[in-house]
Amino acid sequence: MSHRPLAVLALVAILVPTSLVEAQAATRRSAQDRFWANLQALCGSAAAGTLLAAPPGDTQINPQARLVVHFWECSDHELRFPLYVDDNRSRTWVFLRHPDGIELRHDHREADGSESPSTWYGASTMSEGTAERQDFVTMRNGVAGGWRVEIVPGRRFSYGTARNGEWRHHLEFDLTAPVPLPPPHWGHLTRPSQRP
Repeated sequence: MSHRPLAVLALVAILVPTSLVEAQAATRRSAQDRFWANLQALCGSAAAGTLLAAPPGDTQINPQARLVVHFWECSDHELRFPLYVDDNRSRTWVFLRHPDGIELRHDHREADGSESPSTWYGASTMSEGTAERQDFVTMRNGVAGGWRVEIVPGRRFSYGTARNGEWRHHLEFDLTAPVPLPPPHWGHLTRPSQRP
């Protein structure tokens, strides 16, 4: 009589608990942990983007401008993603991981690397969000505003402003076709003095 079926059953008995433990560990990871991991996976690449929406009369970004985001620097606690608008290299999105949420800041620089008059503004998450979307919320006169960041791994990365849950500014970057890395952004050698 062959002992092979018993050996197979023994192997299954060993493997199944391990798989279950791994699956349970994965489900215990918070949505923000998974969102952070999705962003970290982009590091070292760059993507071209398009302005999909802006409030009427807004001129911050020309709809015809060439947009590139460089997923430049990643660690367990900080991500820095410079945004290039044609030849303007002044903007960097800074994500900071805290035990109770994620913070988004905007590091704006002049061409000589010095801080712009308006810089380091932003907000933090107020809810768990999802692995693909986080809202960084401010409340003014009962109106929820702030910024929204979405990522569909391998497909798209989106950034913009939101009000009462709807996009106002909406930039979308194509992750299916990476582009060459851009030159260094303005202020890349120093951290902002306004950083808490």
